[in-house]
Amino acid sequence: EARRQRRLLLVVVCVALLLDNMLYMVIVPIIPDYIAAMRGGGGTGGPSAPAGGNGSGGGNRSLLPARYPPASGSNEDVQIGVLFASKAMLQLLVNPLSGTLIDRVGYEAPLLAGLAVLFLSTTTFAFAENYATLFAARSLQGLGSAFADTAGIALIADRYAEEPARSRALGTALACISFGSLAAPPFGGVLYEFAGKRVPFLVLACVCLLDGLMLLVLAPPGGTGARANMPVGTPIHRLMIDPYIAVVAGALATCNIPLAFLEPTIANWMKDSMGASEWEVGLTWLPAFFPHVLGVYVTVQLAAAYPHLQWFYGALGMAIIGASSCLVPACRNFGQVIIPLCGICFGIALVDTALLPTLAFLVDVRHVSVYGSVYAIADISYCVAYALGPIVAGQIVHTMGFAQLNLGMGLANVLYAPVLLFLKNVCQMKPSHSERNILLEEGPKGLYDTIKMEERKG
Repeated sequence: EARRQRRLLLVVVCVALLLDNMLYMVIVPIIPDYIAAMRGGGGTGGPSAPAGGNGSGGGNRSLLPARYPPASGSNEDVQIGVLFASKAMLQLLVNPLSGTLIDRVGYEAPLLAGLAVLFLSTTTFAFAENYATLFAARSLQGLGSAFADTAGIALIADRYAEEPARSRALGTALACISFGSLAAPPFGGVLYEFAGKRVPFLVLACVCLLDGLMLLVLAPPGGTGARANMPVGTPIHRLMIDPYIAVVAGALATCNIPLAFLEPTIANWMKDSMGASEWEVGLTWLPAFFPHVLGVYVTVQLAAAYPHLQWFYGALGMAIIGASSCLVPACRNFGQVIIPLCGICFGIALVDTALLPTLAFLVDVRHVSVYGSVYAIADISYCVAYALGPIVAGQIVHTMGFAQLNLGMGLANVLYAPVLLFLKNVCQMKPSHSERNILLEEGPKGLYDTIKMEERKG
């Protein structure tokens, strides 16, 4: 029964992560209407405007300034950049608070609260009629993500306490994140063209509502269970100064910078340097989904066979990302540019899939086995990259050039890869004062300890 429940909870978390990433990208097809509204109705992109962006993942963002240059005296580029970055910015600010709250009250209630806010954000998107409402909906999504994403990943780490099951479960969650980013633009574009701009958001809102109801049935917040008498987790500020956790957080931020900075800039560069057509720009990121899933699968299999080499898989991924980033400016046609983008996504999969379980293991052996704050730190690492990308990347390209941007990102990843040698002996650490060690040596002393002991025996 416990195994069946945790599999169903994994489905709930994966759906939540899928919804969050679909909502992150499904907004792209309706942007032309809002730009037209900001200009005072001087034309609209209409349903056909996003057709070239379908399936492009994050790369659609860079189409917006190219197709809709700012009107005289306006600053629409900045407005669009701030709009796309607002989610990550708010998420970055809220994550320290959400991680602490998750450690105090458990995983289910914050996950449900995050889903409720995502539902509110999605319905606000559906009925938004101006930039201010759209900005509010985008910011609400960041608030919901700070709770839903962090609590969901932490719940997986808690329910899948042993390897290699933990790596497989977290790998499945990462694959759902990637699929959500891939599926959102065609999903939004098709429904927007044939059913109107509100329908994609209403569909996502319904799925979000069903996911929340499923969570209520499986693990009602406040009910009796394994989290009813949860131990006190390590404060997030203490986790941040743990050198091993800091190294992992730095790697997660550094490896995601190329993706976050290329998404808003590569489409314009492709049009200027190789005369790329609309369909080529639209399909830029589509092939990269498959090496990302392959990277997740390969890392999970290698981690099961050679768990002591997790640091090496992360370092290898960063080296691949660095080399691929440096190759992007050398590409001269659409077929060539696909190869380094696939390399970047394959490398990111290696790093994420290797290091996310490592965070949970570090908490197990060096702190208390409560995972809200440590995965809030991981989420902060992602948000640093994605908050800066839409705003900073374009300015760097304008002042220094696209080639220099890629060389800088590639060099940063290559130089950071050896830092992961610091994690080489992590697998040899023994639990010194962790919850798991206390349970195994001293036996259960309360409701929480008894349930956890029974789960581990099972």
